[in-house]
Amino acid sequence: MDGFARSSTMEPDMRNLPIRRGPAVEADPPLPQPPTRKTHLPALRGAATFASAGALALLGGCSSVLMDPKGDIGVQEKNLILIALGLMLLVVIPVIALTLWFAWRYRASNTQATYAPKWSHSTAIEIVVWTIPCVIVVTLAALIWRTTHSLDPYKPIESQVKPIRVDVVALNWKWLFIYPDYGVASVNQLAIPVDTPVSFRLTAESLMNSFFIPQLGSQVYAMSGMETKLHLIANQPGTYAGRSAAFSGPGFSDMHFDTLATSRADFDAWIARAKASPAMLSRGAYEQLAMPGEKAPVALYSNVAPGLFEGVVDKYMRDVHGNPICGSGTGTGTSVPALTLDSSGARAPATLAAE
Repeated sequence: MDGFARSSTMEPDMRNLPIRRGPAVEADPPLPQPPTRKTHLPALRGAATFASAGALALLGGCSSVLMDPKGDIGVQEKNLILIALGLMLLVVIPVIALTLWFAWRYRASNTQATYAPKWSHSTAIEIVVWTIPCVIVVTLAALIWRTTHSLDPYKPIESQVKPIRVDVVALNWKWLFIYPDYGVASVNQLAIPVDTPVSFRLTAESLMNSFFIPQLGSQVYAMSGMETKLHLIANQPGTYAGRSAAFSGPGFSDMHFDTLATSRADFDAWIARAKASPAMLSRGAYEQLAMPGEKAPVALYSNVAPGLFEGVVDKYMRDVHGNPICGSGTGTGTSVPALTLDSSGARAPATLAAE
């Protein structure tokens, strides 16, 4: 106790000592705070609006001629496209909508959503996700089966009007149209009367091309050494763009033509103008015309050589001696000259017996 008392008396009483204030000590600098993320929603909305307006402005220069048909075949094909698209959207639209709804419904912040990690099967859902697609597939199959036969390019169009026959030769890079019933021909211009079926026969001089008039209907390939067919009709007068839909070389981009769908009187006037043309499409003239050339102007020819189209089709069908081994003929029981190649590679006329 004595030691404790002594130490207590010897130590100063800290409670009564005056407080001495020294120089102020600087506080530690504040810790750097993470940068706050600024929202740029107004700027983003403005950019999105500007981009949408620009896209609409660019699309304003486009025209969907395929969806604006001017003939019965084109109308049926448009309806087929829209019906098939609608049937497929019966699956696409609900799937997209449900995907967005699921993402919103089962987001991490939604504590009210049911959490079922062990759920694995629902008979009702299985019935829906399998039955609806099966019904759509069966419907599309029946639709395609019917339209494949009704819209067959080789099937003639039923009409009380006699069809116009046109033989088409795809040259490099131009289109030759021969009217065998009138003995005239044209380059890069096709004239047809409205409400009259047109029966096409198509072939190619060398490279394969695709003959296509979007507002009238189907496209068909023109191939060398082969003959394909197509039947179209125009029910409204107008000028419709025709083109090659298959790349065939440097002149492909300018390989297009105008289809003049006119009244019968105007069509007869066009035929009369072609017959009065001083240019004649003899076999020699065809050889010059068949030479490759780009941006060929419109030209009319009179006095087309008989069997010219058949000669173009059959010129590759020959034996080792250069004699034709088969041919389409003219159906008249007479011989027609065919375009063949001699041993030097130059074209020369040959005699082709009609079948």
